[in-house]
Amino acid sequence: MTSWIGNDQKLPQGRLALFSYLAVGMTVLLLFGFWKLQIIQSGHYADLAERNRVRSIPIIAPRGTMLDRDGRVLVDSYPSFSILLLRDDPRLLEKNLEQVAEGLSLPLDDLHQQLDAAKSGPKFQPIVIKPQASEADIAFVESHRADIPVLELMMVQRRRYPHDGFMASAVGYVGEVSPQQLDSSDGRYRPGDIVGKAGLEREYNDVLEGTDGMRRVIVNSVGKMVRTLDDVEAVPGKPIQLSIDYDLQAIAEADMVDKEGALVAMDPRTGEVLAMVSRPTFDPNDFAVRIPGDEWERLNTDAETPLLNRAIQAQLAPGSVFKIVTATAMLESKAIPETTTVVCPGYATFYGRMFKCWVYGKSAHGVVDLHKAIVHSCDIFFYTIGMRLGIDRLAYYASALGIGHKTGIDLPSEEPGLMPSEEWVERVYHRKWYAGETISVATGQGAVTTTPLQLARMIAGVANGGVFVQPHMRKDFPDAHVDRFPISEDSVEKITQGMYGVVNEGGTGAIARLENIEFCGKSGSAQVIGYDTRNRLGKQKQFKDNAWFVGYAPRRNPEIVVAVLVQGGEHGGAVAGPIARDVVKAYYDKKERHNQGQTTASNAIPVHPLAATIAPHGKPLGESAPEPPR
Repeated sequence: MTSWIGNDQKLPQGRLALFSYLAVGMTVLLLFGFWKLQIIQSGHYADLAERNRVRSIPIIAPRGTMLDRDGRVLVDSYPSFSILLLRDDPRLLEKNLEQVAEGLSLPLDDLHQQLDAAKSGPKFQPIVIKPQASEADIAFVESHRADIPVLELMMVQRRRYPHDGFMASAVGYVGEVSPQQLDSSDGRYRPGDIVGKAGLEREYNDVLEGTDGMRRVIVNSVGKMVRTLDDVEAVPGKPIQLSIDYDLQAIAEADMVDKEGALVAMDPRTGEVLAMVSRPTFDPNDFAVRIPGDEWERLNTDAETPLLNRAIQAQLAPGSVFKIVTATAMLESKAIPETTTVVCPGYATFYGRMFKCWVYGKSAHGVVDLHKAIVHSCDIFFYTIGMRLGIDRLAYYASALGIGHKTGIDLPSEEPGLMPSEEWVERVYHRKWYAGETISVATGQGAVTTTPLQLARMIAGVANGGVFVQPHMRKDFPDAHVDRFPISEDSVEKITQGMYGVVNEGGTGAIARLENIEFCGKSGSAQVIGYDTRNRLGKQKQFKDNAWFVGYAPRRNPEIVVAVLVQGGEHGGAVAGPIARDVVKAYYDKKERHNQGQTTASNAIPVHPLAATIAPHGKPLGESAPEPPR
């Protein structure tokens, strides 16, 4: 009995000791865990708690406006809403994703793809799933804030461009930042940011884009905003004033409707571009939100290349406009007497091959000197001059006048054109230059190619005695570069008189004549393929000659120069000349109103309606003249 009692007393003491050790161990573990949570990981859990109740919503800065030279708005922005998908809580996101897709009419697969693409980004950074929300979308988000807390509205500023492709190629468009731009931005851009992609939007993107702001708000457990903590206001982009004159641009756009080609009007004294048109074109408003993939594919595969800015990128044979280069080389080189005459029976043989003048089969120019050759665009005269000058001399003067070189305009992706030479053909084709090729080059055919802007600058520089000003689209463009290639006063006078005769002495540009305005010019009709080849294949539309006309006014110290290209237009003087005439007349009409202290009607109307400031299409603004054959 005694032993049993003794054993019974020892057993509870052992158990109590074991329980005591366990209790102490658990207490130590709890204290260590508490210390770890409160001291070691306090910042981590505080951050998680903050993220659960504080939400950061970006405030997108509006891009700067684009104004014309008179301060009229060409491009601005308007407020809109985008829908954000919040990724804070993956379980909540997965639970609501199907309902989000159904409510916003979005493919569920697309949402999954966007989420997969965003996995590499910060977990708490929302993604834009609908760039432009409709009224129904906004109502859906607002009415389901309690049961679908993964959606948020963000106010954005969308680009608003003139309609009908007005000045589209020059203005350009905006779009979502590309992965390459993201990688090279050093964190400046986020996925979904909008940047300039083409034209002036791209050239002056750093000026036009502002600095985004941020709004921090407190939300409750279901994502509803309780109150705002603080706002960092967005800084809008800066406006830029262009050298474009809306009134001249409207006239040019109207005249180029339904045509394929380009127009450039420029002040040769300053290099300011007064108008720039490229047709056919696109509607940049299609890019203001997010252009559909099929539309982007259509624009890129369209045979009419609407995304090409023909004013600075169409590298085409200049035709007879190049004869001004040949004439300048003749006079300045002194290699050929300026009194030289050539007999034109409508054709001539050079190096064993017959070359035809454009009047072949209709008439002949007879005895031709330099003045008559420019006025009536005699091919035989310039074939002869080109043969005597040789390709090296032609290439030297053409290059000095800007042919084959970029003008330096403040637009991206300008093309340089090409001025062939012996060195060029050896480098590219690894052969010698054939003397017979010079004959074609002397009249702006063969391998020589130019852009409309390049021809405008070339003609303006010759008329100004060899002063070539860098063209620019921004009115306050800093330090426009000036190239100088002195041309003698005697040469300038002879060439100027010839171009004056083209328009005012019954020449190839007679239809462009303007009453009381000394309008000078040079027409050109450039072959797309050789006449013999075209005759064999048939005169299909795609083989029609390109029509050129470059003109300026007044005769000396010009104030405006206009270059017009109409692809497939055939006769430069008859088709392109009247378009240049309309723009020059509009310039002088506006100048006269300004001098009289009047206000143009277009100053009082919105800038977008094209028809409000243009003459009815098809009714010429200058006086009529019999249509010449070239």
